[in-house]
Amino acid sequence: MQMQHQFTVPVPVDQAWKAMLDLERVAPCMPGATLTGVEGNEFTGSVKVKLGPVTLLYKGTGEFKEIDEAGRRVVIDASGKDSRGNGTAAATVTAVLSDEGGTTAVTVDTDLKVTGKPAQLGRGLISEVGGKIIGQFADRLAEQLTGESAEPATAGGPPAAESAEGSTAPKAPAADEPAEQPAQPSPADRSAEPSWRVTPVAGPEQQRAQDDEAIDLLGTAGAPVVKRVLPAAAAFLALTLLFRIIRRRKHRNS
Repeated sequence: MQMQHQFTVPVPVDQAWKAMLDLERVAPCMPGATLTGVEGNEFTGSVKVKLGPVTLLYKGTGEFKEIDEAGRRVVIDASGKDSRGNGTAAATVTAVLSDEGGTTAVTVDTDLKVTGKPAQLGRGLISEVGGKIIGQFADRLAEQLTGESAEPATAGGPPAAESAEGSTAPKAPAADEPAEQPAQPSPADRSAEPSWRVTPVAGPEQQRAQDDEAIDLLGTAGAPVVKRVLPAAAAFLALTLLFRIIRRRKHRNS
């Protein structure tokens, strides 16, 4: 099934683009997702989904298939299967970032294939639930990025002026003592490290994985589920009442 969702991140497009390629930063923003490893442009992880009383744990792999830095476009293929054999899921996700004058608009196109119990929800409901999950992801990502932008402003202010008595001027380097220069990477190192490379996971103890939470499909759907169930329930109730009225009339006539 084909789905399209859009959201806005309140940071410049360059900052949002770097974050989208940094799975270790982005994965904790996705409800139910846990990143378990990254190697090159491939990654492994899991997604926990709750469908009523049933909890599904999809474990799988993904890969950055296309990364267009100039066009701010990335294509990701991911697939997984439930650990108890209750279904599979596969998706090709294309995200395009656009500059909106200090903010970033993100358009996400998803080609999703689902088997098992979640597939019973139908295309319309899955699309609505997907939109709400994308909204939760966008809110968390915006909170994270705006928080990171605020840290340098609060922590990098000038130091308070010292009193004339206690102040000491910094020692100037001697004329014959060269100033220490920061190490610069060699051209070979810069060419061997492309700018689009995904940031690897540092280690299990440093992974910023989600807490033990699951995507509650029915709970997230909320009103859409009621809207779909209510007409069927009303029709069933009407037929039941009609059947009882007919039976009572037959009893009276007999």
